[in-house]
Amino acid sequence: MALKATIYKIQAELADMDRNLYCEQSLTIASHPSETPERMMVRFLAFMLNVTENNDFGELEFAKDICETDGPSVWQKNLTGEIEHWIELGQPDERRLLRACGKSRRVSVYAYGTSVGIWWSGIAEALKRTRNLTVWQLPAAETQALAALAGKTMKLHVSVQDGTAWVADGARSVEVNPVRLMSPEG
Repeated sequence: MALKATIYKIQAELADMDRNLYCEQSLTIASHPSETPERMMVRFLAFMLNVTENNDFGELEFAKDICETDGPSVWQKNLTGEIEHWIELGQPDERRLLRACGKSRRVSVYAYGTSVGIWWSGIAEALKRTRNLTVWQLPAAETQALAALAGKTMKLHVSVQDGTAWVADGARSVEVNPVRLMSPEG
């Protein structure tokens, strides 16, 4: 018998001072049995960091990247079904990222884990020719602390200021300092 996805319910509040975005939303995340709490919480954070300017959570969607390996973790499509923003997690290979850059107007990667430096040094040169790719490193200790906030039902507040994100559940708070490794601006 196949294992079923774990369903996480999140009551999310966002206060993004960097982009002047303030909103709240109920989110449901289906986590594949092979997905760790750390990856699921990184997926949640990537979602929250990429809410569109019109404050509409509905434009972003959690994709089925573990079940459907050709897709992103999170994406935003336009009304014609074209992919506007492709969001990857972890340490994808260069072919996957180049393919994503060809399929989408914008691609973001949120790399996490203790081996990000090794991964990045191996593919950074090959990705220099991309014009729509941004790569972020999320420090391993911070994403591991974020995983400790995971529960089947969560009420989380995410604050973003000066590029730093704080995720709090009322009793605990985790500070996440994304480091930009690459962006279209250089």
